Amino acid sequence: MAHHYHSGGTHQSYPSPTVVGVHFRVGKKIGEGSFGVIYEGVNLINNQPIAIKFEPRKTDAPQLRDEFRTYKIMAGTPGIPSVHYFGQEGMHNVLVIDLLGHSLEDLFNICRRKFSVKTVAILAKQMITRVQAVHDHNLIYRDIKPDNFLVGRPHTKYANFVYMVDFGMAKLYRDPKTMQHIPYREKKSLSGTARYMSVNTHLGREQSRRDDLESLGHVFMYFLRGSLPWQGLKAATNKQKYEKIGEKKQTTPVKELCEGFPEEFGVYLTYSRKLGFEDAPDYDYLRSLFDNVLQKIDAQDDGVCDWMLSENRGRLECHDQKLRPADVARLNTARGTTSQRQSDRYQQGNVSHEASRTSHQLSSTHPSRTRINPSGSQQLLNPGHKYSGRDDITRPQRHNIAAQPANKRGLWDKLAEFLMCRSCTS
Repeated sequence: MAHHYHSGGTHQSYPSPTVVGVHFRVGKKIGEGSFGVIYEGVNLINNQPIAIKFEPRKTDAPQLRDEFRTYKIMAGTPGIPSVHYFGQEGMHNVLVIDLLGHSLEDLFNICRRKFSVKTVAILAKQMITRVQAVHDHNLIYRDIKPDNFLVGRPHTKYANFVYMVDFGMAKLYRDPKTMQHIPYREKKSLSGTARYMSVNTHLGREQSRRDDLESLGHVFMYFLRGSLPWQGLKAATNKQKYEKIGEKKQTTPVKELCEGFPEEFGVYLTYSRKLGFEDAPDYDYLRSLFDNVLQKIDAQDDGVCDWMLSENRGRLECHDQKLRPADVARLNTARGTTSQRQSDRYQQGNVSHEASRTSHQLSSTHPSRTRINPSGSQQLLNPGHKYSGRDDITRPQRHNIAAQPANKRGLWDKLAEFLMCRSCTS
């Protein structure tokens, strides 16, 4: 399963109950995250595969209850997994959602850390649509990264349909009843993943729809280039590292970042960076940019992405089945095809890759999640987990709705009231 929830340094022991929520059978453990662990399982009523997340009830940064609420808000939205259950099992909160396939980060690694222009254009259209759906539900996502976009399960009709998961950092950007936008603020703590976050987020500015879209633009260029210019920067402290990343983003011209690729990628990034704090993005226009890209390279949005090509299918099977390289070679030989990837008129030569590339395993670890305060002090949320030197930073302080004072709960309460009214009139 591609819900890649990686260890953030927490090492709690988790029970393995046979069944949770009356009819969800727990299977094998398939991943970890800062919140806890995740298992695959099966719905005993309809025999459908599901994913089961466990989180300690006494965690300092509870996430699953708010994630459950967000999934309920987004219920029925294409590309958002269905939520089936939230409850308590012993000392743990449990969330049950659809089981999905690989993350785009996994598929990127399987394709040797390069996607073709065609694949990125196809993905871009879907990813913009998913982010638009989140925004249409009055939410901003705030942690755009390839790990949080998954495709459907293999060998299903949704195998190349992009899903969005992990809504633990989502936040209302407007009142769902009055549509009043949240106010602009500065000196905000960083939240998101530094590699992909917007320039304004680095500058401590309140996030809005524009920041999700800019982060998508950084992801698109990561897929095309294989890496971003602000990866691998060295610094003595986390705070200094994040400052360096932000400075490099600000000083790297869009034209230079997108050099060697269709101009539409630069147009997209420039557009998103020029949006005002409360501006409503023109999502149709942004999607049309990538239709133009496909037309330029004489390609179709046929759903055929790089990981489906014969040269990559063997590595995909190796990843799925943990086969040895010799087994993969036999698979490719038996298949009798050695087709090369479709040549791309827009390819950039000699893009430097990170010196060491480790395979992106389900059990691989991500660096400790950190909150950086405006004062510069940092709080390691997973004490004892050493800084890995990578540029990932997320802030898992979740909005614990029940624990918030009344004046902090207004938007969520209004959203609940709005949804109840809408369900009564529908």
